[in-house]
Amino acid sequence: MLSYHRSKQDVTIKPKWLRVKAPQWQRVGDVKEILRDLELNTVCEEASCPNIGECFNTLTATFLIMGTACTRACSYCNIDFKKKPEALDPLEPLHLAEAVKRLNLNHVVITSVNRDDLPDGGASQFVRCVEEIRKISPKTTIEVLIPDLCGDWKSLAIILKAQPEVLNHNTETIPRLYRRVRPQGDYQRSLQLLQQTKKLTPKIYTKSGLMVGFGETDEEVRQVMVDLRQVDCDILTLGQYLQPSPKHLNIYTFINPTQFDDWHKFGESIGFLQVISSPLTRSSYHAEQVRELMKQYPR
Repeated sequence: MLSYHRSKQDVTIKPKWLRVKAPQWQRVGDVKEILRDLELNTVCEEASCPNIGECFNTLTATFLIMGTACTRACSYCNIDFKKKPEALDPLEPLHLAEAVKRLNLNHVVITSVNRDDLPDGGASQFVRCVEEIRKISPKTTIEVLIPDLCGDWKSLAIILKAQPEVLNHNTETIPRLYRRVRPQGDYQRSLQLLQQTKKLTPKIYTKSGLMVGFGETDEEVRQVMVDLRQVDCDILTLGQYLQPSPKHLNIYTFINPTQFDDWHKFGESIGFLQVISSPLTRSSYHAEQVRELMKQYPR
């Protein structure tokens, strides 16, 4: 079992392994200029990702479509909550494709807020984005990081027909903590989404991610990893939860890097094709590495 440290000092002062290098702001500014010019959003900015400097410096970004307001209010997330977000932007797919071209991306990650207000959960907007990227940058591999679509597998099938190379859906935490961390989510539904994805499109690479530091045990994390392998999930990311602001869910503990190394070894031992596990890992961190994985494990 993991050892947890509950003192206020332990959970307010970041340990040395969570310190990041100062980014080269000129290159960060170049990416931001393109995003502002095309009126695009990134999860890097909206979710206060600690890797924004590194990713923007290498001219990569995870695009956030369908607005910056979510219909769910998860206690860990820095994205705004609105029951009725703004209407979809019909030009967003075109602008996204243009950004991929300008940034000369080999691999692109497209994610979204939850849009439970839309009949298809936003599936059709994902499809339009994929289609426009294919037109303008056909050699770019595409990863979609999607919400659970309220368990609507018809909407999932719509997304899969666009043939993204990778479908990512995060389980986020262990089942015991769902009510506190992800109250509008459902652990079994997330597993079912990944299972349905492989059933509908066996050749696709599936991916999921976990945050730790909420109070889970080592055994509970390993059980989620086993559950994900049982639905044939190919790729796993594991990273430390960091509190975006005082109003968000408190950090229970900071997990030592050696524990992340242990999870990495365990994940590989049970059959994941790729495990990215470190304190600063996020669900789309170094996502472009999947291109090498696809060469190693072609489908």
